[in-house]
Amino acid sequence: MYRYDSFDQQFVDERVAHFRDQTRRYLAGELSDDEFLQLRLRNGLYIQRLAPMLRVAVPYGTLSSRQLRMLAHISRHYDRGYGHLSTRQNMQFNWPELAEVPDILADLATVQMHAIQTSGNCIRNVTTDEFAGVAEDEAVDPRPYCELLRQWSTSHPEFDWLPRKFKIAVTGAAADRAAVNVHDIGVIARQQGGEVVFDILAGGGLGRTPAIGALLREGLPARHLLTYIEAIMRTYNRYGRRDNKYKARIKILVRAMTAEGFKAKVDAEWAQLKGSPSTLSEEVIGRMAAHFEPSPYPQRPGAAEALAAQRLRNPAFNRWVRHNVSPHKQDGYAIAVLSTKETGTPPGDVSDAQMEAVADWADAYGFGEVRISHQQNFVLPDVGQEQLYSLWQAAVTHRLGTANRGLATDIICCPGGDYCSLANAKSIPVAEALQRQLEDYDYLHDLGELDLNISGCMNACGHHHVGHIGILGVDKKGREYYQVSIGGHSGADASLGQIMGPSFSRAEVPNVISDILDVYLAYRIEDESFLHCFRRIGMAPFKERAYAKAA
Repeated sequence: MYRYDSFDQQFVDERVAHFRDQTRRYLAGELSDDEFLQLRLRNGLYIQRLAPMLRVAVPYGTLSSRQLRMLAHISRHYDRGYGHLSTRQNMQFNWPELAEVPDILADLATVQMHAIQTSGNCIRNVTTDEFAGVAEDEAVDPRPYCELLRQWSTSHPEFDWLPRKFKIAVTGAAADRAAVNVHDIGVIARQQGGEVVFDILAGGGLGRTPAIGALLREGLPARHLLTYIEAIMRTYNRYGRRDNKYKARIKILVRAMTAEGFKAKVDAEWAQLKGSPSTLSEEVIGRMAAHFEPSPYPQRPGAAEALAAQRLRNPAFNRWVRHNVSPHKQDGYAIAVLSTKETGTPPGDVSDAQMEAVADWADAYGFGEVRISHQQNFVLPDVGQEQLYSLWQAAVTHRLGTANRGLATDIICCPGGDYCSLANAKSIPVAEALQRQLEDYDYLHDLGELDLNISGCMNACGHHHVGHIGILGVDKKGREYYQVSIGGHSGADASLGQIMGPSFSRAEVPNVISDILDVYLAYRIEDESFLHCFRRIGMAPFKERAYAKAA
């Protein structure tokens, strides 16, 4: 993973000192709320329903064990003993004291971490595949390019005050685990003629007006990655609306101009940027790629056989391997997903003890590296196959061993009305009710892979638009109700969910979801997935069943 040089460390240390002084002036009454607003947002600090919330940057979801231990320390000493894994692969703390936030940032700086640009109208944390660098289906390791984008975009003077927040995702694998189609810019890295090239999408996003990104350019040579993205940013910065925050995202601009019209503007801008200092030389790309060269992998003779024997002896372990373990590029190794979705735990919430345990496992079963996934889980990327059984036993003890990755109880869920001042309704109690209703393993296994996503408001932090089943909290004359959509998908062949009809009360939601799943089981053909079944039969059977009791 990338290590700071002296410039990086000085930059972050100076930023901490600046914010410490800004916080002191605000608490002394020398800065107004409006004056402090943008200063705190640029340092990841929100004012939520009950307390400030600090969002810590985890670039492309990659942490060292030392960094994770620091997050555990912060949760214990400055918060209430836990943190929250976000869908942008960051860590959030929900209960810090404002006066102590500069101390938190200072502690983060000691382990090469920060909260810069995790909020505000700027380029946010660049995200990628949580399996990057180790996935069996990967053509290009996206992490060096993510780091180049991170360095280029941090405090970029031209793009520090955009019309609205801006999100970039990069993938280099056959399976899109980074949801590139629903980002302001999506980048797909691939091999062409022995060279790395990129397909660039723009104008995707969720929120109030969800959109699938438009393909702007195919086969962009790697040296032009920054100049082409800079051309997109300049076009958006120039033409994006600033008079209405609900119409300020790039997706609105692309829709208004049409994809072809927007591309023409970008290409005209790019013609002036080719050959500029942002052009990436082979030397620069190679130097960055060297930061992500894997550690030498010791040979593990007999690992696959040992794993097979352990799976035969223990059905519960076998279930966990089937769902939570993915193939690795290296023989004898595996990728392990540690689920935060045990029933009764808010999805994505992890305690200080769990963080420290995961850090210990990263050292014991890998090379000291941890990932945060788009689905709000931890990932250990380099586990020896014969070590998986020992890891699973430890994970179960720490409530991180649930065998449900990709199943209906692996719910993506925002903090909702329990914390967020923007939420119309609570998300966490709905997630728990659904987990309790669906936790029978045989039933889950029969349903197969199914994305169930919950958001507490139209900002869509729970990505409900791209859930196979999406649930959105809405306000109905001061009461919490929930709108259900079906058919969303965030991977390749992405789609936005279709709203089923009028919203439901919280008490009705579990039964409505059960009705939807019963229709799927009744109509599916052999092992047909939920998404494929919905696309084949359409909305009508689901809607008829869900509203039958109300008719």
